[in-house]
Amino acid sequence: MTTASPILLVEDTPSLSRVYMQYLAKAGYDATCVETGKAALEAIRVAPPGLILLDLQLPDMNGMEILRTIQDEQLPIAVVVITAHGSVKVAVEAMQLGAYDFLMKPFNADRLLVTIKNTFDRVRLEKIVEVYQEDIARDHYYGFIGKSLKMQAVYRIIDSAASSKATVFITGESGTGKEVTAQAIHNASPRAKGPFVAINCAAIPKDLMESEIFGHVKGAFTGAVTDREGAAKDADGGTLFLDEICEMDLSLQTKLLRFLQTGTVQKVGSTKAEKVDIRIVCATNRDPMVEVEEGRFREDLFYRLHVIPVHLPPLREREDDVLAIAQQFLAEYAAEEGKSFTHYAAEVEDVLARYQWPGNVRQLQNVLRNVVVLHEGEAVTLDMLPPPLDRGEGPGFAPRGPMVAHPFGADAPVPAGNGSAIDPASPEPIVVTPKPRTPADIRPLWLVEKDTIEQAIEVCDGNIPKAAAMLEISASTIYRKKQVWEKTETS
Repeated sequence: MTTASPILLVEDTPSLSRVYMQYLAKAGYDATCVETGKAALEAIRVAPPGLILLDLQLPDMNGMEILRTIQDEQLPIAVVVITAHGSVKVAVEAMQLGAYDFLMKPFNADRLLVTIKNTFDRVRLEKIVEVYQEDIARDHYYGFIGKSLKMQAVYRIIDSAASSKATVFITGESGTGKEVTAQAIHNASPRAKGPFVAINCAAIPKDLMESEIFGHVKGAFTGAVTDREGAAKDADGGTLFLDEICEMDLSLQTKLLRFLQTGTVQKVGSTKAEKVDIRIVCATNRDPMVEVEEGRFREDLFYRLHVIPVHLPPLREREDDVLAIAQQFLAEYAAEEGKSFTHYAAEVEDVLARYQWPGNVRQLQNVLRNVVVLHEGEAVTLDMLPPPLDRGEGPGFAPRGPMVAHPFGADAPVPAGNGSAIDPASPEPIVVTPKPRTPADIRPLWLVEKDTIEQAIEVCDGNIPKAAAMLEISASTIYRKKQVWEKTETS
């Protein structure tokens, strides 16, 4: 057994230190020994070990002082306390100061080595969890709120794309956060200290768009009374975000393609080309391939821009993110308006989670701003919500109801006499587990649950978030159960 993490033994009894060092050497550990607390603190600061075997009764100080130092300075060192004068009180105090384990003298080699192995295993597990929390299970990321699996995928794409100069093409429904994504790419990139310039191609008249992007010189057209730098020049050294790119006029698309190929801009009315260094990020709420196929967007420009695609999921597919986002907005808006709102009533949380949010995050923002401005209280109640949310049901809501009675929602097909349900929108029958009539018919609950979930996924054409909404569980629950079933089937 070997480890890359060295061990420091702090033991003032020579006979015991020799025995312990023999145990460690025989097991292949890289270990050193000191006899005083002062020497231990010096060794920690010169070259922090991975693990300290710490005697509490030292000639110059109590070992608890070393533990406090490690905790106060947040040193990445695991500590196992060893003492012949142990008590429950001492053990509790040591654990509160961050000790991983507690060994009572005397102990043999096996007891020591098992304790060391368990400590290193725990340290490794903590590091894995820390990486997971920071890199995989992030619930906040450059302006985003949410830890759903789909958003974790978006975060990872941004992480990977940020350091590149490659063009990023963002797609997603209105209100899903396309500009937030572009800003996140900029902020996570080496260009973060440079300018971030955003142009909404749908909000500027097409006659002015070229001037907005590339600039113009005085007298270039009626109203051009002075020279003007365009957005491309303003973004030099940073990022230019072209929102709603599919709204751009075809004639300007040609000039944009030339700009991307040459890296130079030419102001309207000028013959001089200027070099600029910018990173292009663009976005649209349309299907760009449909725009290309129908001739509204140049194919060569699309492939020039569509280097790194990022698709933002709609809010209804983001599992429990809607509640986290709603809580954040409630706190922000309450502080801005001087209101006392702190939380949502249970029925409101249910409504927020089941509503399909066609306007996505932007719609959620507007709804909550409406609530905070027009009402008072600590809890947001159902009667405070604007229509149609105040009804809690109807068009725009995922159905609710007992999962056992209606595994596919309140509008599920009625079982036919042959043990199947006929969906009028589909010729395929949906198998429903028949009621058991004898003890032999009774199946394990996990198998019944598995069948129900798999049937729901099939009915929803493989859309797990939609199936989860119909079953009134989170999509993460389905993913977790599927992993368990796959392990069970392969074992």
